[in-house]
Amino acid sequence: MKKQKRLSYRDAGVDIAMSDSFQREIVRNVRSTFTPGVLCDIGLFGGLFDIKKMGFRNPVLVASVDGVGTKLKVAVMMNKHNTVGRDLVAHCVNDIAVQGAVPLFFMDYIGATKVEPKIYRDIIKGFVFECKKSGCALLGGETAQMPGMYPEGEYDLVGTIVGAVERGKIIDGSKVRVGDTLIGLASNGLHTNGYSLARKVFFDVCGLNVHDWVDDLRATAGAALLKVHTNYAAIIQSLIKEFTIKALAHITGGGLPGNLCRVLPEGTAVEIEDGSWPEPKIFKFIAERGGIERPEMFRTFNMGIGLVAAVSSRRADDVLRFLRAKKVKSYNIGRIVKGKKEIHIC
Repeated sequence: MKKQKRLSYRDAGVDIAMSDSFQREIVRNVRSTFTPGVLCDIGLFGGLFDIKKMGFRNPVLVASVDGVGTKLKVAVMMNKHNTVGRDLVAHCVNDIAVQGAVPLFFMDYIGATKVEPKIYRDIIKGFVFECKKSGCALLGGETAQMPGMYPEGEYDLVGTIVGAVERGKIIDGSKVRVGDTLIGLASNGLHTNGYSLARKVFFDVCGLNVHDWVDDLRATAGAALLKVHTNYAAIIQSLIKEFTIKALAHITGGGLPGNLCRVLPEGTAVEIEDGSWPEPKIFKFIAERGGIERPEMFRTFNMGIGLVAAVSSRRADDVLRFLRAKKVKSYNIGRIVKGKKEIHIC
């Protein structure tokens, strides 16, 4: 009988030694995000965080989890991985900031066929950059090597964020009333949604390569698609301190129709004035080259509006002046009307 070769985990495609070495390498970078609430170093089974050290009196925790989606495929095609980590943190931060929460800590999951130190280094630098920008700690994460689970060279990113808001300052849309004005804050392109359709138009219909120059967009296809998701956390906190903000909606998957309805109380609906803001050229490009009808575009993409705030109509102009003074592109895009949680784009 032939003697069986002795196998190791490495023979199966999982290099624990490389993974351990990589973890040790990133420690200093991750520590640079730590806030007074962090009670442990990275590497424990769970992260420890003391919310009392963050100055809250009667806090409510707000948590969210999300991913980057197939935007990752564009990053792989370009071999450019220093923006998708920022995308993930910004998306998660926005999701809790719209409820009035301040981000406390972020945790990540990276899954791939094998650890690629250079790629992971760039991803984590993105996490660190956006966490520091948001004032939250990168408390920990998981790097999973799973041979055969993903196509060679591809990976997945998922993030979980936890924040807090004082109980009396939760923004949940309950104060929204008929007649309120909707202020839209500009997006920076597609953000992290609609990439399955966008990739089909760019690469299948148009036959473009990520490095091809697109005159209509004044950028390469890849650069246009990899623009970083806008982080609205700081401007949201500024708005909350200065004005009564009745509702906030992060415009992600489902576009304006799919996200505004989340913050509408019973008996109300929304009228959006199509054309009341300048759309980034990428949306026109996708619609025209893909033959995509306007309603489908609005259901799939943010269409140039990444965040919507509902405010009293008598303060709308003040809010716009405030935002524009801070160099935030913002527009009066619609109003609250009577209805059954419907979104009408006129």
